[in-house]
Amino acid sequence: MQGKKIYQEKLFVCFKLSEHVPETNFYRRLKKILDLQFLYGLTKEYYGEEGQKSVDPIVFFKLCLVGYLENIISDRKLIEFSSMRLDVLYFLNYDIDEELPWHSTISRTRQLFPESVFEQVFNKILLLCVENGMVSGKIQTVDSAPVKANASMDSLELKVPAEELEEHLRKVRVMSRPDRKTKHNKAPKEQQKITASQRELKEIKSRNKKWKTDQDQRPGAGNKGSKYTSNKTHYSPSDPDARISVKPGKARKLNYLSQLGVDTLNHVITHIHADFADKKDNQCLQYITEKLRWRLKTMGIDWKYLVADTGYSSGENYAYLEQRGIESYIPPHGTYKGGPEGFTYIREGDYWQCPQGKHVKFHKVQIEKKNNIKKRRYFTRRADCRDCPIKKKCIGKSHEKRIDITYYRDEYERAIKRIKSKKGKFMKLKRQSTVEPVFGSLINYYGMRKVNTKGIKQANKVMLAAATAYNLKKLLKFSKIQFDKAEEAVACLYSYVFNEIPVILSRFKQLYFLKLNFNYELKFFT
Repeated sequence: MQGKKIYQEKLFVCFKLSEHVPETNFYRRLKKILDLQFLYGLTKEYYGEEGQKSVDPIVFFKLCLVGYLENIISDRKLIEFSSMRLDVLYFLNYDIDEELPWHSTISRTRQLFPESVFEQVFNKILLLCVENGMVSGKIQTVDSAPVKANASMDSLELKVPAEELEEHLRKVRVMSRPDRKTKHNKAPKEQQKITASQRELKEIKSRNKKWKTDQDQRPGAGNKGSKYTSNKTHYSPSDPDARISVKPGKARKLNYLSQLGVDTLNHVITHIHADFADKKDNQCLQYITEKLRWRLKTMGIDWKYLVADTGYSSGENYAYLEQRGIESYIPPHGTYKGGPEGFTYIREGDYWQCPQGKHVKFHKVQIEKKNNIKKRRYFTRRADCRDCPIKKKCIGKSHEKRIDITYYRDEYERAIKRIKSKKGKFMKLKRQSTVEPVFGSLINYYGMRKVNTKGIKQANKVMLAAATAYNLKKLLKFSKIQFDKAEEAVACLYSYVFNEIPVILSRFKQLYFLKLNFNYELKFFT
C-alpha cells in the first residue's frame, strides 16, 4: 500500500537535543574534551558592572572555532550555518528554540578582546596536545605564506611629499571618486607622506617600465591598482596595515604575512602570528624563536633543532640561534659565496692570500647603511698590487684589492656543513613534509584564505583562532586513534586470556603427565 506523508506542525513538542546528536559526532566529542571555563576570569576586566549582558565568552570562542573548522570566514554566514545544525547547537549549549547572537556581536566581541586572550586559548589547546603526547618539541619547522587582506587594490592612495599633503587631501575630498570604496581614511599622516629616496623612486620607475613590456599579460595584471604600485609610493586607506606583495607569476595584492611554526611529530602548530607582508622572513625569525622558546619552555619541552627554508637565512640569525643553543638547518642564500674566487683565507693571521701570494689584510668592521649588514673589510698594500701581472683582471683601475666579506662567515660555513650532511638532507625532507601541508590545510580548509578583519592585531587574532581549530581537530583525531588502539589491545588481551592461556595450560598438563610416565618407566627398568 502506498504511503503518503502529511506534515502538520505541532503546537507542543517534547524534544531533547542530546538524544539526537550521536555519541560519535565530532562536536559532541569536542565538547567533552574542550574546557574553556578559564575564559570567565580571563575576560572579566573587559566588561562593565552594569548594562545589558553580553554574549557568553565561551559561546563566542566556540562560534569562532566552528567558523574555522567549517571554513566559514563570514560572521553572518557562520550564524546562519550554526542555527541549522543540531550538533553545533549542542556544542554551543543552545537549544533549538534559542536565538543565537547577532552576527555583528561576534565582530564587536572580537575587537573587544586583545590578542593575549586568543593566544592563551591557543596555548591551552597546545598544552592539551602536549599532555596527550602529540608534541615532541625537539624539531620545529618554520615557514611563511601571504594571506589576503580585507582591502582592495582599487582603494590604494598615492603617497605625496609632506609639504603637499594638505593640498592633496583637499583635492581628494572634493573630487568625485565613484570607484573609491573607502569612506574614511584610517591611515596616520606619517603613512600618507612619501619617505622613499630619489634613488628608490628611480628604481620603481625602472621596474614600472619593465612591467609594461614583460608582465602586462600576467593573470590579474589588468585589474585597476595592480600595476605600477609599491609600498613606497602607495598605501591602503581602508586597512593601513595591509601591504602590497606579489608572488612570481601572480598579480599584486594587499596581504598579511603569516609566520608558522610546526612540530614534526604529529604536525601540531606550535606558533603562529601575523606580520607585515613587506617584511623579509629573516627579519621575523628571532621574534618567532623567542616566542616559541618561551612557549615550549613553560610546557616543559626541550627544543633542539630548527628547520626553515632559505628565506630565513642570515648571518645574524645563525649567530643568534647558536647563542641560544638551537641547532639550525637553514640553507644559506645564493648570494653567499664564501669569499673571492682564487683567494684563500688564512685563519691564523686573519687575512686572504691572493693567487700571487700577496696578503689582503683585515682593515675594519663596517656596517652597510643600505641594508644594515655587518661586514669585515680587507685591503692589500698599494705596493703589492703595483707590478702584479694579473692586476688588470683582479682590481681593474683600482690601486689595491678590497675584499668585503660578511662578519658571520664562520657561522655561514658551519650552517653549510650542517645542510650538506646526511642529517641535513633528512631535515630538508622533514620540513617539506611537515610545515607546507599544514599551511595548505589552513588556507584551503580552515578559513585563512582571507582575513575578514582590518588591522594587523585583528589579523593576528584570526590566525591564532584558525591554528587553535586545526590543533583541536588533530587532538580529536589522535585521541580516537589512541582509543581504537586501546580497544584493540584490550581485545587482544581478552582473546589471549580466554583462548590462548587454556591451550598453554593444557600443554603444560600434557608435559607434566609425560614427565610422570617417564619417571615411572625409569624407576621400573632400574
